[in-house]
Amino acid sequence: MLWNDEFETLPREAIESLQLKRLQQTVERVYATVPFYRRQFDQQGVKPEQIKSLNDLSRLPFTLKQDMRDNYPYGLFAVPLDQIVRIHASSGTTGKPTVVGYTRRDIDNWTEMMARSFVAAGAHRGDVIHNAYGYGLFTGGLGAHYGAERIGASVIPMSGGNTKKQLMIMQDFGSTVITCTPSYSLYLAEAAAEEGIDIRALKLRVGILGAEPWSEKMRAEIEEKVGIKAIDIYGLSEILGPGVGIECIEAQSGLHIWEDHFIVEVIDPDSGEVLPLGEQGELVITTITKEGIPMIRYRTRDITRIIAEPCVCGRTHRRLARMSGRSDDMLIIRGVNVFPSQIESVLMDIEGVEPHYLLIVDREENLDTLEVQVEVNEQTFSDEIKVLQDLTSRIQKEIKDILGITCRVRLVEPKTIARSEGKAKRVIDNRPR
Repeated sequence: MLWNDEFETLPREAIESLQLKRLQQTVERVYATVPFYRRQFDQQGVKPEQIKSLNDLSRLPFTLKQDMRDNYPYGLFAVPLDQIVRIHASSGTTGKPTVVGYTRRDIDNWTEMMARSFVAAGAHRGDVIHNAYGYGLFTGGLGAHYGAERIGASVIPMSGGNTKKQLMIMQDFGSTVITCTPSYSLYLAEAAAEEGIDIRALKLRVGILGAEPWSEKMRAEIEEKVGIKAIDIYGLSEILGPGVGIECIEAQSGLHIWEDHFIVEVIDPDSGEVLPLGEQGELVITTITKEGIPMIRYRTRDITRIIAEPCVCGRTHRRLARMSGRSDDMLIIRGVNVFPSQIESVLMDIEGVEPHYLLIVDREENLDTLEVQVEVNEQTFSDEIKVLQDLTSRIQKEIKDILGITCRVRLVEPKTIARSEGKAKRVIDNRPR
């Protein structure tokens, strides 16, 4: 089922023609209205009228998160503040928050993309959508809310936190779809078991899960423990919020990107060169319909690849492979590159461990060290010491054999690694800066 048949099934030629037209309009507008972009374009030696094909996109400068911070709060806005009807911002945990503004048309487009996303995930008018993304400055809650209302579903604006109440509402209100982070869905299953609630017996059938990288193994764990179809959704506040892309329920294989609103590229994170279609690298997104704060070649730091092959669902927009991590989250341990999600995949294949882990990186005598703390289940934890020692050795060996990294493994009691009601914290890096 499609939400917008006309645009979701456009032929490739029509998509690219529309993209070029909208790109040219966007480039002209930002050059005329955003001093930052005018300076960047001039330094690069490129004028808007030189963008004659989609290939010319690579001539334009990148935009970085730091550029947003340097122009805090409104320096990248392309319209006067009296045309901005909504302002969101990132958490700002590493400095000033990144601020984004939306015109009325931006909100309408966002709502349209979220409606497409919900329908792609299998949601429909008769659903009761339990929205556990945070409301407020974070884009997740309101972004999902408007899209769910647009398709005619009943929305429960729960926001994050208060897990016991979340479970009560899900039981009493008959929630059929949940939106939250993948790690929180597992936490809900764990909390339900403690309360004597069989979460699989609830009416939940679909989880629309995003805001953090997660692996296929974690998907299997969620689907088994919560009893739902777990659908990956992608977005970032700098570009829009949730709804930039989503898996379809038919294939659950790659995020459909709404290419009538975005142009995606994958680049080598080190050189900045555009990579051939299908190669893995850093995702770069250009917005081509945003009015409030257009983004030209925004470096997301997310690692993925473009899937050009058609999808069984009939949508013609290109897909992105599941995000394998972030270039700025990648750990380099004694010359070996590894993403937390790769370690997660190894752990999920080992019987007796829970999907809760913490990676602690340190430096000892000028050498980087990695400690993997992982919870074991109740049955394994109560086993004899020899069993735990064997499990520790097996995890170390699997990580070494599959990822090429030597690490220490510390098994910890069930429920001792801190749970998050938002994005899970997976890495503590104690190395001196």
